[in-house]
Parts: sequence; C-alpha cells; structure tokens
Amino acid sequence: MSMFSTGILVLTSPLHTLPLRITPVLNSAAQLVERTLYVHLHPGLNLGSGSQPRPGFIPPAVDLSTLISRLYSNAANVCGHLDVRVLLTNVRSGTVIPSCPFPTPQSLSHSPEVVLTDFPLQDPGQSNQVTQCLQKYTGHCYVCSPSLPSVLLHPQLMKLQEEEEEEGLKEAVKPLETYSDVVVGGTFDRLHGAHKTLLNMSCLLANRRFLIGVCDQGMLKKKVLKELIEPYSLRVERLQEFLQDIKPSLQVEIVPLDDPFGVSVIDPLLQCIVVSEETRKGGEAVNKKRIENGLPALVLHEIQLLKDAHHTEIEEEKISSSSLRSRLLGTLLVPPKEAPHLPPLPYVVGLTGGSGSGKSSIAKQLEALGAVRIDCDKLGHEVYRPGTAAYHRVLEEFGSDLLNEDKTINRRTLGKRVFESQAGLKALTDIVWPEIAVLVKKRIDQARVEGKEVCVIDAAVLLEAGWTDMVHEVWVTIIPEDEAVLRITQRDGVAAEDAVRRLQSQWSSAKQVEHANVVLSTLWEPEITRRQLLKAWNLLGERIQQRKEEEK
Repeated sequence: MSMFSTGILVLTSPLHTLPLRITPVLNSAAQLVERTLYVHLHPGLNLGSGSQPRPGFIPPAVDLSTLISRLYSNAANVCGHLDVRVLLTNVRSGTVIPSCPFPTPQSLSHSPEVVLTDFPLQDPGQSNQVTQCLQKYTGHCYVCSPSLPSVLLHPQLMKLQEEEEEEGLKEAVKPLETYSDVVVGGTFDRLHGAHKTLLNMSCLLANRRFLIGVCDQGMLKKKVLKELIEPYSLRVERLQEFLQDIKPSLQVEIVPLDDPFGVSVIDPLLQCIVVSEETRKGGEAVNKKRIENGLPALVLHEIQLLKDAHHTEIEEEKISSSSLRSRLLGTLLVPPKEAPHLPPLPYVVGLTGGSGSGKSSIAKQLEALGAVRIDCDKLGHEVYRPGTAAYHRVLEEFGSDLLNEDKTINRRTLGKRVFESQAGLKALTDIVWPEIAVLVKKRIDQARVEGKEVCVIDAAVLLEAGWTDMVHEVWVTIIPEDEAVLRITQRDGVAAEDAVRRLQSQWSSAKQVEHANVVLSTLWEPEITRRQLLKAWNLLGERIQQRKEEEK
C-alpha cells in the first residue's frame, strides 16, 4: 500500500489494554504514514455493530494521562520520524457537557489522507462495513475527504488479544482532577515527544485557559548549542498550531519568558503549574514568590521525563531539545544556494568560526580527508610582502614608519594603529581583503587544474569579507563564549578581558550560524568532533555525487 503524508489513528481499545497495544499499533501506522499522525481516542467504540456510532465525550482520567505519556514515549522509540499528536477535543470534565464534542467537523493543520484503527475485526466478512463506518465516523469528527481511505490494523494486533484477556478485572476508572487555568514554561525548541507530553497533559488538566511562558533571549544564554535554537516567533507559531489541533476550545496565551518566573508569580487566576521531575524545584520557587505576592500557591502537577532510547554519550538520557540540536551538527541545515557562476568542481566549502572555536583544527582534518585547504591567514601574510600592491597601499594609507629595518611591515604596530578607530580598520580591510580573495581564487583554479574535488577556504573573516560568492557552502564552527575565552587565554597568554574584547570585535556565533549550511562544534572530546566531521564529509560527498548525476 502507498504511503500517506498525514493520517488519523482512531484507538478503540479499552484504556487498560491500550498500553499493551501502542507499540504494534504505531509500528503498523508508521508503515503507512510518513509525516503527521493524529491520534483520536474513543475507548470502547464499536465499529462492527451494524449501526453508525457517533463521537462522544470521554472524561479525563488518570489512565488517560498515563496512556498519553506512554504513547509519546513509544512513538519516540518506534517511529521518531512521525509528528504524533494526541487529540483531546472529545475529552471533557464537568457536570454540564454538550451532547456532542464535534457540532461541526474540526479542521486540522494537516489534512488527513487516511484513517487507521485498532478495532479488532471479529468477522472478516464485515471488513467493508467496518471501514465505511470508520470513514463516516472520522468525517463527523474532522474535516477530511468523503472518500478518505480506511485501514484496519487488526491483522497485526490479533496476537495481543490473549494477553489482554488474561489481564482480568481492572480497577474502576480514577478521575483526574482538572483546573480552570494552568501554566507551564519552557524553551519548546524543535517540538518533540517530551514537549508534547507536557502540552497534552496541560491541555488535559486545563478547562478554560492555558498559559505558556516561552524562553526568550535572556533565558537562552546557558543553553547548549543555543545558536541552533529556533527563533522565538517560529517556536510560538509551532506551539499555536499544535495546541489548535489538540484542544481548540482552550483559551491559549503564549508570552515571552525573560526570567525564571514570568507572569506565573503575578497572575491571580492560575491554579496549577505542570512540572517534571527536574523542574519541580522551579515550581516550588514560583509558589514561594506567589505567597510573597499575596497569591495562593499553585498545585504542582508532576509528569515523568521521557527516556531517550537513542541518546549518545554527549546527550541527556531524557528526550531533550539539546540532544536534538547536537544531532544537527554535521548535517545540512540549509540547502546551498544556487551558484551558476561557480564551476561545479572543485566544490568549495567556506569554513569559518570565532577565535578559539577550533576552525583551523577542523580545516586540517578536512585536509587529511582529501580536501585542498586554503589557509587565508597565511595568504594574509603574503599580501603584506614587500613589492605587492597591498604593501604599497598600506604604506600610503598608514605611513612608512610602519616598516621594520628589513623593509617588511610591522604588523603589530599596524594593528595598534588600525584598531584605534573603525575607519582605520575599514581602510585596512578595504586594501587587504580583495587581495587575499585574488590569491584564494588562484588556489582554487590550481586545484581545478590538478583535478581536486573539494577545496576548503579556512577563513575567520569569510562572512565579514563577503567571500561567500566564492563558495558553494558555508560551514561554521561554534563553541560557548566562556569556553572560547578559556582557550584563547591558554593558547595566546592574554588576559580574559582581552580575549572577550577580541571575541566582541568578531561576528557572534549566532550571526555566523544564520549564514551556515553546516554547523560543527569542538566543545566535546576530539573523537566526538571527529564523528561530526566524518558525518559532514560523507554527506558532502553524497551531495557532490548527486550534482554530478543531475548534470549528466
């Protein structure tokens, strides 16, 4: 059967048996759906009775919250490529409940192309009847095509029935306490299973309003690989889309979080804050502030962290955004721009990064892998040689008293004079950078004549100098500023203040990453950097090979 981009999975099994069925159900669904899988819960739904069932409300229960957590955890392990979303439109608490959760079909962000179910078919002769029943039921709940394909996953699930029957009698459903207004806080970078568990649980608990504090600039400074965190506006946009799908009846408010507390310590209507094991202390701190502000303490509803079955030695054991960001290192973040003015070979990579970032170390490793390394620092020394055009122009601009006894330019003296003003620095770079670019182009031409496939331009000022027109891709190396300061002081023997000034005179890592196709980091042990680099190199080889095949 062909793959579908988006599907809806209607789960009909009783809540107490669903935990046994989740993994095989998701495995089966992942064979058919490749992007977004919506999950609609209707325990006990009978699609084989002969009459058309209608959607109804189900109460929020402890078993339901456990199931949601298990579902996202299992999804991360068995179908991590899928964007799974558990829908809660038909979950409602209270004494006054409308007759139907779907007075009109609900629109979803991604239009469903197939509906799946775990409903166990007892009589194979009923297959057509059940699929038609499922199709009508889904169309009553959600906006979708009248001819939506229906798939029964029961053949893969029949073997579970015996296990379920042996489970015996279960305890009565334990209701889940809900609240009018619920609050959470977080970064919500690259929305993943743990985020979705937190959001779904919050939606389950909230009857009226859901307030979300999203970390903004001030709260991102200490985050691992913060340069790869998605922009605030994009994180908010994805939250809004997810929550509109999950529970459209909820009043959602998303606000920037610039300190650990935000509005949670001043909003009198809040009743509950959802925390995890590791953020419980933060919730307790919120309550302390609220009491100081004369407000009642919030109920702390704690959820478990989701374990990451695929974590590496540099990643957290829990599912986390920092782990997802680390997995982006060495991969193609942004496709290269078309560069028809550049010959296809050698394929030119522009490698840059701040002082102390390990850029030159990476350039040498790329050279060892077979790339031609063009060291722009060395070329910078060449353009100052006596007799060159840059040599004469520098003396004209800054004075002949810069000369040493052997008629070479004293670059230390030149540096002191140039850095006295921005105008002086610009005057020097206007002279030197174009001359370095000429030498770089000569080295690339030489590599082409020699039949080389890849050139790496090792240049700290690649972006500032505007040399991106000479490269097919930009690779950027990054490390945290405090690590860069430590490396610079140890390597160059300068004071920390001088190292900070040097870094501040350069483009920030975040600004460089905005122009990057590939990002690398030397923050961890050399072997980990090596693995990133091999990943980047192998993927680069695949891109070059693909270009060759396209040009045939």
